Order: sequence, then C-alpha cells, then structure tokens
Amino acid sequence: MGYRMHLGTNEENHLIIGGVDTIELANKFGTPLYVTDEGRIRENYRRFLNAFEREYPKILVCYAYKANTSLAICKVLAQEGAGAEVVSGGELHVALKTGVYPAKIVYNGINKTDEELATAIRAGVGIINIESFSELKRIDQIARNTNNIAKVGVRVNPCISPKTHPHISTGARESKFGLHIENDQAMEAYKMAKKLENVEIRGIHAHIGSQITEAAPYKETTQKIMDLAGRLKKELQVNLDYINLGGGFGIPYEEGQKVAAIDEFARAIAGIAKEKIDVHDLGEPLLVFEPGRYLVGDTTILLLGVGAVRETPFAKFVVVDGGMNALLRPMLYDAYHEVIVANRAEGKAVEKATIAGPICESGDILAKDRLLPQVEEGDVIAVLDTGAYGFSMSSQYNSHPRPAEVLVNNGEHELIRGREGFEDLLVKQIVPERLLKKE
Repeated sequence: MGYRMHLGTNEENHLIIGGVDTIELANKFGTPLYVTDEGRIRENYRRFLNAFEREYPKILVCYAYKANTSLAICKVLAQEGAGAEVVSGGELHVALKTGVYPAKIVYNGINKTDEELATAIRAGVGIINIESFSELKRIDQIARNTNNIAKVGVRVNPCISPKTHPHISTGARESKFGLHIENDQAMEAYKMAKKLENVEIRGIHAHIGSQITEAAPYKETTQKIMDLAGRLKKELQVNLDYINLGGGFGIPYEEGQKVAAIDEFARAIAGIAKEKIDVHDLGEPLLVFEPGRYLVGDTTILLLGVGAVRETPFAKFVVVDGGMNALLRPMLYDAYHEVIVANRAEGKAVEKATIAGPICESGDILAKDRLLPQVEEGDVIAVLDTGAYGFSMSSQYNSHPRPAEVLVNNGEHELIRGREGFEDLLVKQIVPERLLKKE
C-alpha cells in the first residue's frame, strides 16, 4: 500500500481509510460496503486543477458523472468548484440537484431524447455537444419551440487510438462516437449549425477513451482539434469559446504500473494548445477537461465479507458476498484491482487464492491467483480503487440488493446511501390484476 498514502493500518492490523477502521465499518453497516475518502477526492481535484492552471490561464474541470453519481460525492466536487460532464437526463438531473451552476455543465451523449434536450436547453447548460446532423436539427427545433437559443458544440472523432482497452476506446476510426474529422463530417456540422437560427456555436469536443496512461494520444488529439478550430475561424469566421479535450486520464491500479503524472499530461496538452492558439490567432478560449476516474477512482474501497473458503484440486476460492453485481469491471474488462484482507492488512502472504463472487456466472471472479495471508470465513476483503465505475455499474443481478455507501473524513464516517433491501428489488414492478385472481 506504499503508493496509496491515504490508506494505512492501525494497532489491530486493520485497514484504515480516512482515519476510520474498515472492520468497524463492516461490523456496523454490513457488507458489501463501499467506503469513500472525502479528503482524497478534494486532494485529487486540486492536484488536477493546479497542474493545468500552471500551464494555461483558463481551465474548467467538469467531473464526469458517469464515473460515480453518488450525490454526496458529486456535492464534494461541486464545493471544490468542479463543473459536471453528463451523458444522460438522469445525470443532468443529479448535476442540477447537486447545485452545479448550469453554465458549468457539459452535456454529451450519443442518443439524447427530445425531452432531455428540452430540459438541458431550458436549464441553460453551458454547452450541448452534438453527435449527429439529425440531433443538431432537433436541438434547433426544440430551442425554437421553447423560445431559447441552444449553445452547442460538435463532438469530433479525431480517429486516434488511445492504447487502452477496446471497450473504453472512444476516439478510434471504428468508434460509434462523434463526427469524423478525416472526411470533414465535423466541418459540415459546423456549417449546418451556423445556418440555424436558434443555435449558437460555442465549442468543440473530443474524448478519446478511458484509463489512458501516457500523454502521446492527447498530444495528437490536441493538435487535430486545435487545427480544426483554426479552420473554423478562417473558413467560417467562427471563434470558439470552449475547447473541450475530454477526460480519460489513467491511474495506477497496481504498484509499479507506469502511468504518466498529471503534470506531464498538462504540460503536453497545454504546450500544443498554446502553440496552436498563437498560430491560428484563437484568442484565449476556455480549455475544458472531463476527468472522472482520476478524481474518484482511488478514493474508494469495496468491503466484502468472506462466506466460504473452498479448495479444489486446481485452485483455492475465497467466496465473498459481492461480485460482478457490486463491481463489474473485473468481469467486463478483465480489470485488475488490488485486494487486501482488511482485518489482517499487513499479514504475510502465504498462499494463492482466487476471490470469487456469489453470482451464478463462471466469470464472477474479482481477483485471480492472488498472494494473500491465509483467509478464513468471517474475514473481510477490501477491493481497492473502486471509486470509478464501481457502484455506478452495479446491478441487482441474481436479486442481490445493491450495497450501502459510507463517506469517511478525518476519522469520522457518515452513511451516504442506505443498503437496499429485498423490497427494493420489486419497486416499480406490477403484477396484472388478472394474475392475482384465484382459479
């Protein structure tokens, strides 16, 4: 745990986070249990913002709500001054409920409904980034019907491989996202937007993927986007206020994993941005970023209770009370998360074990062949770095209620999401009256 300075152990050899004993939390609230360190969120946000502000004077950080939409976590980031990047009507609802100033909301998403667009336009969100020509036409019509001017940008596909898992690569040629830069699709969208009466062109957007660990793909993206911004000014006399270069900044999930520091990302991106701004005489546009994982990924652990320890001729299985239903990433992406026996956090590793969840799927494996202290029934396993795409991707599969969430800060803890019960599994379900009649 040497590279996770916000974690530690106490005299009882229990894992602590935010100054709180994880075993006490597991005993009080039960497992599975998500535990988030508020101080770490604030620290991550300030580090990110400061890195970019050292390189460029006008920066807006819009937290990517898809990573984790827990209200308390979103509120912490709003207090720090973060805007919001949302991709659905539900995320927009959370951002507005959290109190994010509408002008600091970026609305992305590949299939926005008319109702969602109308809500965004009425709320006065800072920018809606369009993904298709038809969406642009609908936005203009909705704005006209509601006597508004919609502020828009174009999500551009820069046709770049970000060297990440294919499921989270969003800027390659074959991606479903954005209007392509290479065949002038994006340029045509701007030409169309300029002719529409109820649309105001404000920006440009690109997002090339997630868990990107080196600066090179961002440098290439920045160059292409800034050059397109230059074309817009020269050919269409459109000077952009927002240049949004997306998110996707990676974090180390295991000790020794090579990930560029945020200062390196900032220097690379801002260096090219400033050069191109001068070349194309773009003034001083606002550079917008959409980090999600970087801000919340390492802030959270998932506590799981060990219900059984089983040995086969081929493997030893530690069966816990939450699996792909609580944390989907290992099954979906073959993602690595470090695991610790929380009640023997500094215990000597003596055997290999596979951490398996309770779901009736062979793929319900959280960690395979990990060196651990001897694990017994009743122990608590901590899965690290689960703040991004953890609870937000959880489900009720196999009719398992979703976990509770706790926020810790300077030795204090607060419940921020109650544990679901069995009745919550049935909410919104309706049995037709005819099926209730006795034969």
